Amino acid sequence: MDISVVIPLYNEEESIPELYAWIERVMKANGYSYEVIFVNDGSTDRSWEIIEQLKANSKAVKGIKFRRNYGKSPALFCGFEQAEGEVVITMDADLQDSPDEIPKLYDMITKEGYDLVSGWKQKRYDPLSKTIPTKLFNATARRVSGIKNLHDFNCGLKAYRKAVVKNIEVYGEMHRYIPYLAKNAGFKKIGEKVVQHQARKFGKTKFGGMNRFFNGYLDLITLWFLSTFGIKPMHFFGLLGSLMFILGFISVIIVGVTKLYSMYNGLPYRLVTDSPYFYLSLTAMIIGTQLFLAGFIGELISRNSPERNNYQIEKII
Repeated sequence: MDISVVIPLYNEEESIPELYAWIERVMKANGYSYEVIFVNDGSTDRSWEIIEQLKANSKAVKGIKFRRNYGKSPALFCGFEQAEGEVVITMDADLQDSPDEIPKLYDMITKEGYDLVSGWKQKRYDPLSKTIPTKLFNATARRVSGIKNLHDFNCGLKAYRKAVVKNIEVYGEMHRYIPYLAKNAGFKKIGEKVVQHQARKFGKTKFGGMNRFFNGYLDLITLWFLSTFGIKPMHFFGLLGSLMFILGFISVIIVGVTKLYSMYNGLPYRLVTDSPYFYLSLTAMIIGTQLFLAGFIGELISRNSPERNNYQIEKII
């Protein structure tokens, strides 16, 4: 199979028929063998009924129905698991991503050798309240990830070599950082394509607000930490804990030596426990021990990681 199109969606009943018809026209015009995987993320409208109707009329349609709303990352993860195409395309279901971009994205993967191609909506039809935080977020993501050539990490329209989606784990809210995940998995050729951004035709965006903006930064910090110390937490916690313990231990020795020096030389002195430096030193030693133990426990957990991507799927068609 040439292409798998993975479409996560939540309450997009108006857009689904038009989007699928558009994808179908593009695929047939270019002679691609394809499948379209709709992942219904706990929609409360008629989205799933429409997907079932499309499935009844086309063998190219697949559907995954979550029992409840989990989010975009879980939807992508389950869609990637089902994808069989040599090139995997992701797009949003709100008609703001144009299926007409698919042929060029496909060629960039198959002919130009890219592992991942991310769309860049250079001209956006979004309010300033969304575009300004997006620019700040992407600038930070470029610096932290080291992927300097991407302008929009969070664009829903992306193309992947099949090996990429089968070797990365998208969980939580990490869909924003799939290029970073791919880079950490060893896929180095990451490119970008300017794509057309269309104004939303139906309803309103399901993602937005300052909560999404701040969560993006928290996820970026998490991903940086996990990519650097995820399989070696002792290198971070152990080192920091050892330094804290040694600093506290040296401080205790200094406090004790100062007291003994004062005793033997007839100088006025106070009990060790009367000195605030003693308690600061003791606190540093305790914190150092706790950090060291946190690193040790982290090592044990990292070697026996529980399944993170375990979702309640009601139906697969």
